[in-house]
Amino acid sequence: MTLRIGFLGYRFMGRAHANALARLPMFFPDTPETERRILIGRDEAALDDAADRLGFTETATGWRDAIDDVDVFYNLAPNFLHAEPAIEALDAGVHVLCEKPLADSLDDAERMATAARESDATAAVAFNYRFLPAVARAKRLVEAGKLGEIRAFRGRYLQDWLVDPTAPWSWRLDADLAGSGALGDLGAHTLDLARYFVGDVTRVSGHTRTFVDERPDPEGDGTQSVTVDDATTAQLAFENGATGTVEVSRVAPGRKNDHRIELDGTEGALRWSLERPNELLVRWPDSRGFERELVTEADDPYADHWWPPGHVLGWEHAVVHENYEFLRAIAADDPYDPDFEAGLAVQRLLDAVQRAAADGGWVEP
Repeated sequence: MTLRIGFLGYRFMGRAHANALARLPMFFPDTPETERRILIGRDEAALDDAADRLGFTETATGWRDAIDDVDVFYNLAPNFLHAEPAIEALDAGVHVLCEKPLADSLDDAERMATAARESDATAAVAFNYRFLPAVARAKRLVEAGKLGEIRAFRGRYLQDWLVDPTAPWSWRLDADLAGSGALGDLGAHTLDLARYFVGDVTRVSGHTRTFVDERPDPEGDGTQSVTVDDATTAQLAFENGATGTVEVSRVAPGRKNDHRIELDGTEGALRWSLERPNELLVRWPDSRGFERELVTEADDPYADHWWPPGHVLGWEHAVVHENYEFLRAIAADDPYDPDFEAGLAVQRLLDAVQRAAADGGWVEP
């Protein structure tokens, strides 16, 4: 079986997923064969160049006609374009991988999840950090009870690309196009890992802040308003009684892509940072402090597909592993996680944090 692939979008995540598809036959030979069939975008000149670089045989400037010619549809477009293409693809029986957050609003996320429930196709949301070996090993430790009962989750995701007030405006700074700012862009990943490791969240509080209200128009035509958060903090109450804190910011000086999580349990604790993605810091009951584990051994998640022990992996490998699991699930007709239900659960938390920030209290998702 050869799966015909269509991409809506060809910039950052388009390159990342095309790279993953190119790597899979070399390192994961049991992956179903794929054909990069159609690349979809609006700028024809840029589209033709991108198709050559990313290995697509055809291009299209509209997504509706392209859906009829593919088996798998990757929605890598801005958030406001997630719902309609994904729903139409699922209605047509086409498998979908949608970038996070699932949508720009809770209403759209609910419509997308409904379409996924009613379709026989696989619907995946791209929470790719689940597929880094160290994160996957941490999940194994938690599931095996090595940390005991989880009492606390702490997560933060910090970047600095908006520290400069003259940094140009983009669609990510418009609430109508993105839904939220740092909260949805970064916090979606952190909230997904919170649920992945600890479980359902019963209530949240939140505080959002926009530090720069206007930014230069990228076309040089004055300024445009910023209508999303630059930074957000939130507290979480989990169903199992654990506590949680989340901090996200795109105005944190010196933090390029600093995603960190910590878990405290009754028998141990662990810490992980995307800036050191191959390492886990683990504290066991008989140790005085955290011990470093390098997650590159052949028996670590995914590590046997790559290099000898100690030869580390990077950010892009999470996307390779994500694509492997997604395409393998399609071929085997197996369930895939994280699916649109996981995406909807995170969208409910994003919405709840925004409502809590507006109300000044705790709210239920």
